[in-house]
Amino acid sequence: MNSIYCGPPPLPVDLWTSWNFDPAVLTALVVLIFLMRREPAGLVAVAILAVAFVSPLCALSSALFSARVVHHVILIAGAAPLLAMVLRQRKSRSMALPLAVSSFILWMWHLPAAYDLALSNIPVYWLMQLSLLGSAVWFWQTVFSANDAPVERIIYVIASFAQMGLLGAILTFAPTALYAAHVVAPFEWALTPLGDQQLGGLIMWVPSGLPYGAAAVLLARRSWTLLTGNAVC
Repeated sequence: MNSIYCGPPPLPVDLWTSWNFDPAVLTALVVLIFLMRREPAGLVAVAILAVAFVSPLCALSSALFSARVVHHVILIAGAAPLLAMVLRQRKSRSMALPLAVSSFILWMWHLPAAYDLALSNIPVYWLMQLSLLGSAVWFWQTVFSANDAPVERIIYVIASFAQMGLLGAILTFAPTALYAAHVVAPFEWALTPLGDQQLGGLIMWVPSGLPYGAAAVLLARRSWTLLTGNAVC
């Protein structure tokens, strides 16, 4: 089955009519809304998933690597931590293994051969999406439920962003465009394939740090609240 999920790369004039109404995706989102109906964080996560897979961002990510980076970032640094807040683990586990696995999956899917295959084969596309999201949820679950000191958990959050930033830097400074899937469409968007790749690398390298910074602040605030609460007691 060789085709691009969300359809062929759209032209700029067609972008805002390029919504994805795949019945399977819509059904999955409705089920998630029902399951998360009492969890505000879960409902926000479902909204983010809708942006990723239903809104024109899905079609745009078929055209531009930079849009695909946005797509991946909102999955692993937006939807994933919110889902992890809802699906917390009862027992703490080591954060090292989830970090290693999620980092490996992120880097593996950005190898040119794996990336191009995912964008040309729908089952592989969904394997990419689900493995990125699932491994990120696992990582955030351990961060939020670990018994380790808050400082250590913040260090793991920083490490997770650092490896993503390193990948972004490599993509930003790569001398040639790496992805055959985006060798033509960027020209329709006044970008070259290399310029599109550099933009994607910059997004992965800099702005994607914002949700990780927010998570670190949240962990630090919770730690401070616990410390001050214990001091009062």
